[in-house]
Amino acid sequence: MDPLFAAAGDLREAYAGVDWAATPLGPVASWGPALRTAVDLALRTRFPVTLFWGQQSVMLYNEAYVPMIADKHPAALGAPAREVFAEVWGDIGPMIKQVLGGGGATWVEDLRLEMRRHGFLEECYFTFSYSPVMGEDGQVEGVFDIASETTTQILATRRLRLLNALHDRLATVDHRGEVLQRALPVLRADPQDLPDAEIVAADGGDAAVRQTAAGKVATVRLSPRTYAAGDLMLRTTLNPRLLADETYLIFVRLVGATISQALDRARLREAERRSTAIEREISETIQRSLLTPPPVSEHYRVAARYEPAVEHARVGGDWYDAFLLPDGTMTVVVGDISGHDRFAAATMAQVRSILRGIAHTLLGPPSRILAAMDEAMSGFGLDTFATVVLAQVSTDPEPGAPAPYTLRWSNAGHPPPILLTPDGGTTLLRHPSELLLGTGLPATRSDHSMTLEPGSHVVLYTDGLIERPGKPLDEGLRGLADLLTGRHDLTAEQLCDHLLAASRAGAGDDIVVTVLQAGR
Repeated sequence: MDPLFAAAGDLREAYAGVDWAATPLGPVASWGPALRTAVDLALRTRFPVTLFWGQQSVMLYNEAYVPMIADKHPAALGAPAREVFAEVWGDIGPMIKQVLGGGGATWVEDLRLEMRRHGFLEECYFTFSYSPVMGEDGQVEGVFDIASETTTQILATRRLRLLNALHDRLATVDHRGEVLQRALPVLRADPQDLPDAEIVAADGGDAAVRQTAAGKVATVRLSPRTYAAGDLMLRTTLNPRLLADETYLIFVRLVGATISQALDRARLREAERRSTAIEREISETIQRSLLTPPPVSEHYRVAARYEPAVEHARVGGDWYDAFLLPDGTMTVVVGDISGHDRFAAATMAQVRSILRGIAHTLLGPPSRILAAMDEAMSGFGLDTFATVVLAQVSTDPEPGAPAPYTLRWSNAGHPPPILLTPDGGTTLLRHPSELLLGTGLPATRSDHSMTLEPGSHVVLYTDGLIERPGKPLDEGLRGLADLLTGRHDLTAEQLCDHLLAASRAGAGDDIVVTVLQAGR
């Protein structure tokens, strides 16, 4: 063997097996200095290099170049490039001819070539440069090709782009049917990797690749658990221009996994919505069954409204109550139990019933009733907190004279009542805050009182009427006062409707509004 091929490594036998005398290059001993120098340089580098020598571009290459031509080796060694690369000669032939003709070096980045190197026309990508090799007379004798295959990077980038697009499209899906509607257009936008992707009913099998008349078909189940009727699978023909290797199949499985995760999220969200709807229905049923119409009295008009939260998970513990005590005193209660679920609604029912019983039994002032309620909650083991405002209105009219009304109230950590006077003015009945019920801590309960003019309205409510995200509570109170100002001509019923209509849009919590109107 000629010493020239000593650096050929595993290609030494291939070089020795070529009858170089039968090639356009002639016997190795006859090769000129330029060719021998170029071959020595090519064989000693670890980078993929090939030489296209002479007008027929006879190929000589190093060991690192072999994987790029795969099955073309070893027949390509010593053969004209036009024969070796017949299927891509229209792409590379003019570039080689340009360099051989003295046109200078070329540079191509990520050039797509459909090359036959594994028994089929394969989609491949290469970055390479063709450089002239000059003889002693200054003429171009050959072309030095330094190449790098970028197929793996191009395919990985393309597939990652699809996976990202698929994830983005499915991230906010709430319904299983919407998953398919969003996924398929994304998959069909990539015919290079998923030529005819579709989502169909599962046949009970797991991920597989089958050879069909249409080519290789990959299937991936979209249900992570055991097979059941109604399960789905991703099915796609594999691109016949690509190797059906593990990298390709991993990509298909990742597409399936992304869709599966979206289906699982949608199933979970649907189940949560069903559960929330059931819970909401239970809570509303409990509340509405207890929130009975206020009593009718010749001296008072009481109206009340309950509005469930728009956000289902917020349905819970707001309540009102209104009843006449045996001595004719009108008692109005508005409260809010901590929590927002069916348990809060059930606890609310207990608290409401106990409080009404205490009021009827004690026949005392509001502060005493709330203090007894605090003790009862501790004694009965009611593990909850409650804000409550309890108001009593009484009258002792003389025959033929306007009825004087006395309002007494006590407040356990609840938003303050608002007084709407007969001239349309408003007063916030705010006093130093007192401890809410259910803490188990010693608390001082105070009574507040004032005389009500006939035609006055006292408005009690829960925080859903005034609280808005990111807004201070005082701003909500001022807004409520503005809504009431000048509305003294409205009845108690009309005033409730007016406040709800104005406040409903921004509310994120239950709303209770109770209006007590002193008779004229």
